Amino acid sequence: MEKYDVAIIGGGSAGLAALKQLSNLGKQAILLEAGSKVGAKNISGGILYSKKPKKGKVTNVEDVYENFLSETPYERKITKYILHSTSGDKIYSMDLTAAHDYQSNFGCTVLMNKLNAWFAKQCVESAEKLGGGIIPGVHVRGISWNDGKTTIQTDELDEFEVKAIIAADGVNSEIAEMVSARPKFTPTELYQGVKVVVRLPENIINERFGVNSQEGAAHLFAGDVTLNHVGGGFLYTNRDTLSIGAVYHFDSQLTHPTEPYTLIDALLKNPMVSEFVKDDVLIPKEIDKSTSQEEQLRTKFAVAKLIKTWNDTRIEYLSSKGGTEDQKLKLDYTKEQLTEKFGATFGTNYVEIEYGAKLIPDGKRCRMDKPFHKNILFIGDAAGRGVFIGPKIEGLNVGIDDAVRAATSIANALDRNDFGSSLGQHYTQSINESPYTMEMKEIDKDYLAIFLNAAKDVPKDLIGQRYGPIMKMMSSGTFRGIAVKFANILGYEKLLPMIESEDTYVKVPMQLAERLGKSAPASYSIQTPTIAERIERLKYNDDHQSHIKVLENNSEYMRKMITLCPAKCYSGDTEKIILQHEGCIDCGTCSLKTEWKHPRGEKGIHYQFG
Repeated sequence: MEKYDVAIIGGGSAGLAALKQLSNLGKQAILLEAGSKVGAKNISGGILYSKKPKKGKVTNVEDVYENFLSETPYERKITKYILHSTSGDKIYSMDLTAAHDYQSNFGCTVLMNKLNAWFAKQCVESAEKLGGGIIPGVHVRGISWNDGKTTIQTDELDEFEVKAIIAADGVNSEIAEMVSARPKFTPTELYQGVKVVVRLPENIINERFGVNSQEGAAHLFAGDVTLNHVGGGFLYTNRDTLSIGAVYHFDSQLTHPTEPYTLIDALLKNPMVSEFVKDDVLIPKEIDKSTSQEEQLRTKFAVAKLIKTWNDTRIEYLSSKGGTEDQKLKLDYTKEQLTEKFGATFGTNYVEIEYGAKLIPDGKRCRMDKPFHKNILFIGDAAGRGVFIGPKIEGLNVGIDDAVRAATSIANALDRNDFGSSLGQHYTQSINESPYTMEMKEIDKDYLAIFLNAAKDVPKDLIGQRYGPIMKMMSSGTFRGIAVKFANILGYEKLLPMIESEDTYVKVPMQLAERLGKSAPASYSIQTPTIAERIERLKYNDDHQSHIKVLENNSEYMRKMITLCPAKCYSGDTEKIILQHEGCIDCGTCSLKTEWKHPRGEKGIHYQFG
């Protein structure tokens, strides 16, 4: 039987950081990733932060990967952070850049396929020198302990032995479930996030968002775009794409079921967002069906080739490097061919290139108090860890810091050859010392002060009888410290039902937009794809064997999945729910009431951007 010191399960940013840290410490480790390659299964909003807490210390991405800033595998550094309240075409905006910069070295937008592929490249050489490395296309199906030995079973490899395990297999952690380390997260402990990636040339992004190519903007949205759900929308600038998404409390979705793609469409149809994403789009002429099938096929391929040439050349021409005369001539020639030879026309819309979704743990509610089981340590989403406090949204950096703490604990255990209870206790103590854990437990009065300063122009009477007196007290420097101290004594558990409500995410932002907002009409009528068109564009390696088993196909929860599944995998009536797993995007929305697993190695969704 093969033997390794450490197995890391899951090749996201947290798992990769654990591999890199173990390699940095001279310890052997292998990383098992279910995707055909690292990055294929990962999706995030997403902003990756580097933090400098007032108290305590965290390990940042540039601490783990020394050349992170020089090689820039990220998209843009965020220099603007704006919160918008919406009602119809009325928008009221608050600049929260100071809150974004609070205790931050930087925050950068990322696309997970690109980012994690770069992480993997940094990890693999040092890991292989120690007898470890990355093994893609592997799905773990079992872990057993016999005679003091830990054995891992997979669908693809012979079983092998390890001394310790780091579980980085995400919010729907199969490892946690198979060893009974924690129950499945409940809807009150989760957010459902849905996202699209929109293509837009670099120079257009720069001009439209008032940034240069080294800068980026993050825009958050609340109000009528939420369709009466507790949550909001976001738009982040990447190099030559935009990440646009909607993130909502999952229990809010269960209370008022709305298709996730409808929530994305509501955000895209907001006039401010419509103007942000608009672009010149090519509209092909319908192929003449009276011609032979051979001629139709020839025309289809010729048009597709020209469209690709036009799109690629245009992106290059409008990049920060500056377009050349040859590129301009190529663009003009390609456009002429499309219009004159094939009857294509050009109009205004937007170009959506990827759709995806995931569940996100709310660390305030679901973080594991003891993130271990025997010699398994849980990190990041798998341990239910993330900082989600109003407009403050952090997950990737939390997972990386967790990974370093887990790797360090295991390195110490390897040195002592002790993988008993002291391993988990050491890691738990380290996690409890993390400034991120403190953020998940308590209100930070300094961050609150920055947020209140940004909201100083909001009329207190607009907030209403329920929140007005609280805002007034919190706005006073004299009383804020006392109020925050009292609030922290009460704890998030008692405060959250009041803070996170339809009033705060929907009603108040709408009233604010209606009273103080400015009109921002759209210059065109945006046309969004259907869910079928979105799914058709995704890349899959279909598996005839379903990774989901419906346990109660007539339960109320599963009937709601007909609406809430982001990929429309469920259908049926009140008698029976039918699952078609082939279009699944592995989000785990249905996992609470199903026998849910990640697809077998290399199977399922393969994100191109993430």
